[in-house]
Amino acid sequence: MDALRKQASKLREQVAKQQQAVIKQFSGTGYESSDVMVIDEIELQRHQQLEKLYRSTRSGKDFQKELVRAAESLTAIGMKHMETGTKLSEDCCKYGSENIDDYILAKAASIYGDARKHVEKEQEEFNKLLSIQVLDPLRAMVMGVPLEDARHLAQRYSRMRQEAEAQATEVSRRQARVREAPIPENVAKLHAAEAKMQELKANMAVLGKEASAALAAVESQQQRLTFQRLVALVEGEKNYHLRIASILGDVEAEMVVEKQHKESAPPVIPSDSFSDKTYFLAEAVHSFTAASEKELSLSVGDYVVVRKVTPSGWSEGECKGKAGWFPSGYVEKRQRLPTEAY
Repeated sequence: MDALRKQASKLREQVAKQQQAVIKQFSGTGYESSDVMVIDEIELQRHQQLEKLYRSTRSGKDFQKELVRAAESLTAIGMKHMETGTKLSEDCCKYGSENIDDYILAKAASIYGDARKHVEKEQEEFNKLLSIQVLDPLRAMVMGVPLEDARHLAQRYSRMRQEAEAQATEVSRRQARVREAPIPENVAKLHAAEAKMQELKANMAVLGKEASAALAAVESQQQRLTFQRLVALVEGEKNYHLRIASILGDVEAEMVVEKQHKESAPPVIPSDSFSDKTYFLAEAVHSFTAASEKELSLSVGDYVVVRKVTPSGWSEGECKGKAGWFPSGYVEKRQRLPTEAY
């Protein structure tokens, strides 16, 4: 019987050693989950709370790193965008200044070239926002002391818990020895093991509360800061695109207006081309307001000496001592005048 007891005791010791070897194998820098032994119900709850907080803060830290990488990529793309846009702006302005005879295209190129400067300025401002409102705060949190300190507390608690599990195994072994041989020496060793176990449990309770409080505070700050930076990113990107859309909308409208103005403007015809033409008198049937110095304003009932009618729908004439162009359809012919008489 004694031989069997000794064999059983040795077997328990071997199992305990194997358990500790497994714990050491899988223990690292993180908070370790362990189902080897439950010290008591309170300790189990604290262990589960710390495990949950540790995983949550680790997940939050990983997400913050992903946001940092994304913001860095957006900044790099923005810098390349600015480089390309600046070159495009210079090319457009150069074409506009060197090809003034091709009025519509040259004017459009100049308008777009000037607008590109504002677009690149908006890109620069967006990059600054990414740096100040997203990158810097998140980097500081990822590398921050509070997070690392809280995680170190949790890791210390994890190591102490493993030590307590080993000590609980030692207490069980000593209890078995006392049952086998209740001599004073074995009893004293059992009491010492139990006292050390109580000390470990007391230290675990203090350290567990401290680690839980620290990790909970970090988790709350982490969630709050990450949410704020994510909102800042969304708002900044939205406003950036709205401003770009506004700039390009104005550019498009200005291009269209310039094209329409060019197409509707009266032709430039030398004055000597009228010398052999027959003039006629016309009456204004619609009011017309001149949009430039080349045009002639008319009121209903005004009489105009028409000197030239073009296929484009514009006529040139004189009214009340002023000469200029006006739409042909705004007047009606009344009588022909000989050139010499006029």
